[in-house]
Amino acid sequence: MTLRPHRIAIAPSGFKESLSAARVAEAIATGVRRVIPDAELDLIPLVDGGEGTAEALALAGGGRLVPVTATGPVGDPVASHFALLGGGTTPGPLTAVVEMAAVAGLALVPPDRRHPGATTTYGVGELIRAALDAGARRILVGCGDSGTSDGGAGALQALGARLTDRHGRELRPGGGSLHELEHIDQSGLDPRLADTELLVACNPYNVLCGKRGVARVFGPQKGATPAEVELLSAGLERLAAVLTRDLLPAFAPRAGAPIDLRTAPGTGASGGLGAGLAAVGARLLPRYDVLLDGLDLDARLARADFVITAEGALDHQTVRGKIPAEVARRAQAAGVPVLVLAGTIGPGAQDVRAVGVDAYSAILPAPMTLVEAIGRSGEFLADASERAMRIMALGTRLAPVAPLAA
Repeated sequence: MTLRPHRIAIAPSGFKESLSAARVAEAIATGVRRVIPDAELDLIPLVDGGEGTAEALALAGGGRLVPVTATGPVGDPVASHFALLGGGTTPGPLTAVVEMAAVAGLALVPPDRRHPGATTTYGVGELIRAALDAGARRILVGCGDSGTSDGGAGALQALGARLTDRHGRELRPGGGSLHELEHIDQSGLDPRLADTELLVACNPYNVLCGKRGVARVFGPQKGATPAEVELLSAGLERLAAVLTRDLLPAFAPRAGAPIDLRTAPGTGASGGLGAGLAAVGARLLPRYDVLLDGLDLDARLARADFVITAEGALDHQTVRGKIPAEVARRAQAAGVPVLVLAGTIGPGAQDVRAVGVDAYSAILPAPMTLVEAIGRSGEFLADASERAMRIMALGTRLAPVAPLAA
């Protein structure tokens, strides 16, 4: 007897600079329905703290987006936003969601200006201030898809801290100047931070310093040369030391036990933003413990006969906290098979089998430019989903199967 997976959970991430998680889920559903028109589909678009997080949580929590013009990663003003959840009807303090990618994400850095030694998180601090102005006293900062590597220095400056060199001069924006840091003056920090619960949803695998430090792992992806990677690494080491000396003692009682800003889980989130915010009392939390709260994900996956997840690039980083790995881990616990669809497949992709992925496939039908691939990603996802389901139908004799489109 063959099983027929009528109940299919579609739980993807977004494709960076291309499709939101919701649009990815819809594209996959389109392809599935071409083959199994009567399938019971449960669309569960997921976010990891990066692009689309504020909007997704606002929709899930009955909130709204608040538009803000803030300083972008290269210093120019950008149209950004944060979310207010619940419209003031939920118990407890008003909660805001600040999505760092909405103001300092890689998508906001023009390709010819991708220089992580110069990009800044200043706008993140501006969004936090705007959320405070709106009355929020519980602020969740989503980390992911960053175009920065300044250790959160810019965000701290926007919140009122002064970061100076040995001559007392304010540091230039970006991680490239952090090796010159001598002192942090906290006297101008926004006093409302003392009465605010600051939470950072981050990938716990990302740490600030050391061999697996954020500059070495992600600096090249953001445009850093090998020499710049070493300069950034040295700057983040210096930042950790000065933060620990000048800021952490004042905020450590709120944060609990003193945190090692160099190597604690999540300190490297978003180019080190995790460490900068931890120094002013933020709690660094595994992102899925925070962002999946309320979705009932485990139960929804367990009800499915089959799970499809997706991400833009499947490679050695996937098992280190990316959405497909998290979905597969949870589905495996329920004994449900998992397929991953990916924009590209890179070295180390095979490692995902160890976390519960049963099969994976690239969506591109032929070699093409990145611009074309991004522009047609929805089309390619639908087609790849259809191909995958037809292969399953061939192997398991699923029925009914719709005829091929003309």
